[in-house]
Amino acid sequence: MTSLIHGKLLEQSATTTRKALASGVLLPIRTNRTAIEDGGFTFSVRWVSSLALKDQARVATVSRRDPDFNPFLPPEPELTVGTLGDAHLVVLNKFPVIEHHLLIVTRAWESQSAPLTRADFVALARVIGPHGGLGFYNGGTEAGASQPHKHLQWVPHVRDDDDEPRLDAPGGLAHGLPLASVGETVVHPGLPWRHVFVHLDTHAWAAPERAGPMLHRAFADAWSALWLPPPNDPMPPYNLLVTREWLMLVPRRSEKWGHVSVNSLGYAGSLFARNQEQIDELRAAGPLAVLAAVGLPR
Repeated sequence: MTSLIHGKLLEQSATTTRKALASGVLLPIRTNRTAIEDGGFTFSVRWVSSLALKDQARVATVSRRDPDFNPFLPPEPELTVGTLGDAHLVVLNKFPVIEHHLLIVTRAWESQSAPLTRADFVALARVIGPHGGLGFYNGGTEAGASQPHKHLQWVPHVRDDDDEPRLDAPGGLAHGLPLASVGETVVHPGLPWRHVFVHLDTHAWAAPERAGPMLHRAFADAWSALWLPPPNDPMPPYNLLVTREWLMLVPRRSEKWGHVSVNSLGYAGSLFARNQEQIDELRAAGPLAVLAAVGLPR
């Protein structure tokens, strides 16, 4: 199995993607997209065209949960990009909506509701450090996790001329945060659900062995700042989002608003609807109210 070379992840991901597409193992979901403005934030809502029957079937496959099926033990060889240290693999999302959507999977069985460890954060740092982007974790079914085997996820930042939202861009949910020192926890006054941001040391990303422990500490500090129990097993449901500048933690109480499932990407400003009716419902309610409904009240 290929060992990932520091700084070469996207090249190795692209090579694996080409081969997996050619073999028919990788099954991207093509979507349309519209923007919704709410409270000074920009949200992107994706949906599958009613004409794309194959893609609709793929969405249905993702939505089904079979507790006896584990796609990560082992993952499909054609989707496996390579090893990431001794404890993790990098695997392509089989049904990606965003190009280079990668899964950071524990090589041995661990539950998605188990606490994230220092080794998990070191693995994530090995991806975010050289490549930036957004790392995230759906902590449990109520937080949008579709698989019970522990896996973090990562998507790259999109081009500046694209309208896909990102956590730290103008219009993103981290935009307009109060000034904070490194390691300080802050709350965004414009977000109507319980959450906390931790300001990260951007200099730490040069060394994963330094950035991983930084993230582990920030994770614990975020739970403490929310006056919630410290990480334990099993964890309560939550979403975690990480950029080079911020770690964001959002406790959850339910997976869905109506029929709309919300995972961590919702808190980066990206929602997914099944049809036009759901888009109209999201627009009428407002994305901020939707995210508040599946989170905890402030």
